[in-house]
Amino acid sequence: MNIPNSITIFRLILTAIFIGAITTQKPWGNMLALVSFSVAAASDFLDGYLARKLNLVTSLGKLLDPLADKILVAAGFIYLSSNLNAKGLCPVWVTCVIIGREFMVTGLRQIAVEQGVVIAADRLGKWKTTFQLVFIITCLTYISFGEIQSHNGFSSFFYELSKPENYLMPVALWGAVALTMISGWNYIWNNRGLLKG
Repeated sequence: MNIPNSITIFRLILTAIFIGAITTQKPWGNMLALVSFSVAAASDFLDGYLARKLNLVTSLGKLLDPLADKILVAAGFIYLSSNLNAKGLCPVWVTCVIIGREFMVTGLRQIAVEQGVVIAADRLGKWKTTFQLVFIITCLTYISFGEIQSHNGFSSFFYELSKPENYLMPVALWGAVALTMISGWNYIWNNRGLLKG
């Protein structure tokens, strides 16, 4: 259990905290959900960087890192598309497309493993994850600071920045949708030979 893998485990724990916090339906729970999700998202970039920098890439890390990412993102999108407290910020079909793409790529990777091929994550996939995380964090910011935005200028700034009427949320959402679909198609097209076996 090296440092990058420990960070990945910590991300799974933060995801559990995020899920527990959002189920409280309380202002403090929403703020805890925002903080835990944001820290978990930041750790996604940190563990991969450290694994490469310190030459600590392991089989366990290759399994846990993408798994932790998928659980975190799926939890965020399911909450945003199914909970009334999320104010309908994410259409259900978007969540279905995003989770469906993850199942498809995971299945393709399983086929590749059976044929002795390793499918590495591509640059589009990393950008896709970035846009997804930015969208979820923006929505959580809007929900959390919307309940306290009238109290001071600091919270009002974050509320205004994250409002659906501004550019950040819609750009992150449609960027995530576009990159999810394009990167999913790239995985299929670039590995179409595996599907003929």
